[in-house]
Amino acid sequence: MTTTNQFAAHVGLDWADKKHDVCVQFKNGERVFHVIEHTAEALDVWLTELHQKVEGRIAIAVELKKDPMVYALQKYPFITIFPVHALSLARYRQAFSPSGAKDDPQDAELALELMLRYPQKIKAIEPDNADIRLLQQLVEQRRQLVEDKRRFVNRIINTLKQYYPQPLEWFSHRGSLLLCELIIRWPSLQQLKRARRDTIRNFLNAKGGRAMALTEQRVASIDNAIPLTTDPSVIEANALMATALATQIKVVSEIIKTYDERIETLFDTLPDAGLFKSLPGMGPCMGPRMLAALGDNRDRFSSAEEIQNYAGIAPVTERSGQKSWVHWRWQCAKLVRQTFVEWAAKTINSSYWARLYYQGQREKGKSHQWGRFRLRAK
Repeated sequence: MTTTNQFAAHVGLDWADKKHDVCVQFKNGERVFHVIEHTAEALDVWLTELHQKVEGRIAIAVELKKDPMVYALQKYPFITIFPVHALSLARYRQAFSPSGAKDDPQDAELALELMLRYPQKIKAIEPDNADIRLLQQLVEQRRQLVEDKRRFVNRIINTLKQYYPQPLEWFSHRGSLLLCELIIRWPSLQQLKRARRDTIRNFLNAKGGRAMALTEQRVASIDNAIPLTTDPSVIEANALMATALATQIKVVSEIIKTYDERIETLFDTLPDAGLFKSLPGMGPCMGPRMLAALGDNRDRFSSAEEIQNYAGIAPVTERSGQKSWVHWRWQCAKLVRQTFVEWAAKTINSSYWARLYYQGQREKGKSHQWGRFRLRAK
C-alpha cells in the first residue's frame, strides 16, 4: 500500500521518446515539476540527487508496466514502481478535462494523484527473479516471431495465388522449409518444369521423412501442371516477392528454433518446471509460457479468481436496467490470456476431466467456442 509514511517522496512520471515530465510530492505536501532528458545519464543524475535530498525510499507512478523507463527504474533499490493503466489515466484526465485538453506535466501529476488516492487499486510491481523475467521476455518475443511468420505465410499464399498456385496444392503446410526452398530455387512453374525429373526427386527427398511418400505424386503433378498466366510482368514481379517472402520465412523459422532451444534450457533449470510439465496438455512451448505467466511467487495470487482476472478469462457481467450480458475482459495481458485459451483447448484431448466437462457443455447444446470458454474459466 502507498502511504506517506512508507515513502519519503512520491513521483508521477510521464515518459516520452525525447524527454520525461515528472511531478514530485515531498512529505510536507509540496509539489515540484521537472523535465528530464531521455538519457540514462540524465535519469541517473536526477534520481541520485532526489534520493540524497529526501533520504528515503521513493514511489514512482508510471503509465506502463513494461517499457524502457520501467526497466531503467528497476535497477535502483530505493525505488518502488507503481504501474498506472493507460486507460485509467486517460479517463481520469477526461473526468477533469472534458474539453480533451492534454499536457505532459498534467499527466505526470494525474498519475501521482491516482497512486496517492487509490492505494488499494494502484499496486506496486513485485518483480520476479532474474530467470523468470528472462523467461517472460523470451516467450513473449518468441510469440511475436511466430506472428511474424504467420503474416509472411499469409502473404506468400496470396502471392502464389496470383501466378503460381500449384505449390499450395502440393504442400499442405504452407510454412514448411521445403516449400520455401522450392520457391527460392524455382520461383515460377516455367522454371520448375524445365528442371530434370531426377533433380526434382532428389530435392524433394533430400530431407527424408514421411513427405518422401508424396514425391512421385508431386512429380507427376508437376508434369501435368499448366501455368496460370504467361504474362512475364506478372510472373517476374510476383516471383521476386515470393522469393523474398520465402527467404523471410526461413530466417524467422531458424530464429524461432534458436528461441526454442534457449527457452527449453532455461525452463529445465527452474524449480517449478517439473510441476508445470506434469499438467495435462503441457508441451515444450506451453509449459514455459504458463510458468512465465504465473511466475514463481506463491503469494502473488490469493485465489483462483485473482488468476482468472489477471489472465482476462473471468467472465464480466454488465447490467443496465433490464439488460444484462456477459463477456470477457477487454483489458488484460493478451499473451497470458492467449496462453490459457490455448492450454484449455489442448486439455480437451489430454485430460479425462476436461474432456467430460467439454462434452457436457456440448450435450447441453452449447457451441464449441462456448465449451472452450467455460473450460478455460475452470
